[in-house]
Amino acid sequence: MSSASSDSDKDIEDVAFGDILKELDRDQVRIIIREETRRFRKPTTLIMGLPNERGELERVAQELKKKLATGGSAKDGQVILQGDKREDAKKLLVKMGYAESNIEVQ
Repeated sequence: MSSASSDSDKDIEDVAFGDILKELDRDQVRIIIREETRRFRKPTTLIMGLPNERGELERVAQELKKKLATGGSAKDGQVILQGDKREDAKKLLVKMGYAESNIEVQ
């Protein structure tokens, strides 16, 4: 019985340690948000530098698209949003826990 409880304690410790590492990663990430004109002179917002592990990039992209009411995608290590959403995207990333000082808007 004690081995079963120690296994669950290790699982809890692993989850807590993983959460701590995730928070540290968010503080260390350098994010660049810039606007680029794509096909047919349509403005797009590119967000580069987000962590690309365990679906984090896709999760952030979904959250940004939903909150900003715009289309977009997550691929090649970056989030692409339709329209010029640079300032709004920065505000949302700060709310998600990314350090404002590590986000550069170009």
